[in-house]
Amino acid sequence: MTILDTTPASTRKPVGMSDEEWQARLELAACYRIFDHLGWVEMIFNHITLRVPGEDGHLLINPFGLMYSEVTASNLVKIDLEGNILSDSDWPINQAGLLIHSVIHANRPDAHCIMHTHSTAGTAVACLRSGLDPDNFYAAQLHDMVAYHDFEGITVDPDEKPRLVANLGDRDLMILRNHGLLALGPSISAAFADLWTLQRACEIQIAAQSSGQPLVPVSLEAALRSTEVARSFQMGDRSRAGRTLFDALRRRIDRVAPDYAV
Repeated sequence: MTILDTTPASTRKPVGMSDEEWQARLELAACYRIFDHLGWVEMIFNHITLRVPGEDGHLLINPFGLMYSEVTASNLVKIDLEGNILSDSDWPINQAGLLIHSVIHANRPDAHCIMHTHSTAGTAVACLRSGLDPDNFYAAQLHDMVAYHDFEGITVDPDEKPRLVANLGDRDLMILRNHGLLALGPSISAAFADLWTLQRACEIQIAAQSSGQPLVPVSLEAALRSTEVARSFQMGDRSRAGRTLFDALRRRIDRVAPDYAV
């Protein structure tokens, strides 16, 4: 019989690791499990990256080869912006996925966390010539907040980096055409809240458009007001945006998959 180790996670911090890094690892590992719980997974592919607190240019990323349900605080891989592995790891990293994350982290100091998904609804919208339709409750909260980047093939060509950065600009959300969704933020919770909103907008858009019936348009005034109200909750502390939502989901993960904290 397997006995669950109930020792508080904070006491299992590896020797020599800072408390700040360990807490970042715990939160990022919980985020991977939340994505798994929500079905935002693409087998062993896609990534969520997070800056290591107090270590300039160092990131945490998932080990390439593990499912999101297998990611733990201790098996996350520490790398630099060039993809060099800085921590003991039995696993490599996915160089194809690293290109997008590394160039954005390098050029957006506010991008402490970056999330990239290939969800069915998100990728479907990314394949539509018109992109995100504004005519639903969630899309109306994202007026003029979503950037677009044209598909250039699997992201392994360094020449694509400046175009990625230029197309993203100062926005925190991007639809990678024919590819998927991307969100970034000053914290895991902020990036998650924005990605969740975009994902829901895509899901509802695909469901509504599949009916073949015309959609009720959202007025520009209503979209502007909706976006203003949604953003007003974050104006006081952008780094804590989405914290209540993320913490609620993390409590669920604590109940159903507590092994993320090892």
